[in-house]
Amino acid sequence: MTSATSMVHFLAQEQEPMTRAELLADDPLWLILLKAVVVLLIGPLLTVFMIVWERKVLGRMQNRPGPNRVGPNGWFQSLADAIKLPFKEQVIPDTADRKIYFLAPMIVAVPAMIGLAAIPFGPEVTIFGERTVLQLIELPVSVLLILAGASIGVYGIVLAGWASGSPYPLLGGLRSAAQVISYEIAMGLSIVGVALYAQSLSTGEIVAAQEHGWYFYLLLPSFVIYLISMVGETNRAPFDLPEAESELVGGFHTEYSSMKFAMFFLAEYCNMVIVSAFATTLFLGGWMFPFVGLDSPLNQGWWPLLWFFGKTFLLLFGFIWLRGTLPRFRYDQFMKLGWKVLIPVALLWVMVISAIRAIRTDGTVSTEQILIVGAIVIAVLVLLTLLLPEKEVPEDEDSVPLTGGGYPVPPLDLTVPTTTPRQRALRAKQKSRKSVESQQSEQAAPASVSSGKEATDGDL
Repeated sequence: MTSATSMVHFLAQEQEPMTRAELLADDPLWLILLKAVVVLLIGPLLTVFMIVWERKVLGRMQNRPGPNRVGPNGWFQSLADAIKLPFKEQVIPDTADRKIYFLAPMIVAVPAMIGLAAIPFGPEVTIFGERTVLQLIELPVSVLLILAGASIGVYGIVLAGWASGSPYPLLGGLRSAAQVISYEIAMGLSIVGVALYAQSLSTGEIVAAQEHGWYFYLLLPSFVIYLISMVGETNRAPFDLPEAESELVGGFHTEYSSMKFAMFFLAEYCNMVIVSAFATTLFLGGWMFPFVGLDSPLNQGWWPLLWFFGKTFLLLFGFIWLRGTLPRFRYDQFMKLGWKVLIPVALLWVMVISAIRAIRTDGTVSTEQILIVGAIVIAVLVLLTLLLPEKEVPEDEDSVPLTGGGYPVPPLDLTVPTTTPRQRALRAKQKSRKSVESQQSEQAAPASVSSGKEATDGDL
């Protein structure tokens, strides 16, 4: 009887639910290696797909076919490019610092491929008889790990621009550094609201905290700020200023070719996948199906993997849509958006969230009262902005009229001269030279003999 009771207790202990961290800690070595290989392959495989998908979507937006030659309906175009790039000639500038020149693409590509390690792709599943979760690592600070991995890549971009020994790549690298600094701050502040609501920096716990409401509508300002920041973080249009073709030829990768250029290309698309998967985890409920609980069959087994990648591809389509729709920002507009709009709004929103969380923790104020007070505050702010007088610009007779971006425009009564001073000087010089040459030719000409004299002397 005693042995039977102990067996029942032992089985009951075995069936007790385990946390995600405990399940991951119990993974055998072969399962960890399998997950690591899959996570490292997600970025390159999605890059191969994304390149063709982006070109096809942009083609449809611009009323043209897009790639349609290689493979069925052109879907093997990326494979053809991947085969071509290793055989391209490697052109290295004479002024390049060769060690850093070769090292920079690896510094960009490696962090881009390992950032997905802390992303939860699904719930608990069974792989070859082993209970585990669809995630490689789970840390109490997984959010900070992903942010750090996304930030390291900018070192490779800066080093690539500096080591090329050319002015255009250097300018592109400096732009990228300023861009990441500006938009990383706004992105971090947008994540603070998620951490305050979920009360954790663990990605798995953040997904579980969204069971009763996704954060994309509960924390809408944070979601919008994150979306704008992730476009600036990945150097994508309309924020692709580090590689602006109209200004910097190709930016930081102008002097790169062959596989080194391919690594920059791979890093860009892997970063797009990482920030989209991160946004899905933070704001779109991660792997959860909408409007159902965790006990629903739709959130069990391997089905959540489909929901997770569906949300991720929706955000990736947003990158393509922006590229085919918006023109590139000017650099001053880009910096103004980051420092004067996103960061102040994010700071104000963090203060509002902190106040709401403190009031809700106190328990003396209901949600309806918080919403009423918030609506009154917003209405007062809107009225104040409408009542403020417009700034009067003093008129100056010597001032030059300016456009909205601060660039001078020519006066309306401007008359363009037909010739420049240099052209007039050259013409005067040519005239004087011709006159000198004509005088010299006249002096050097032989004396002419009259026809009458020749007639009289002809009989001699």
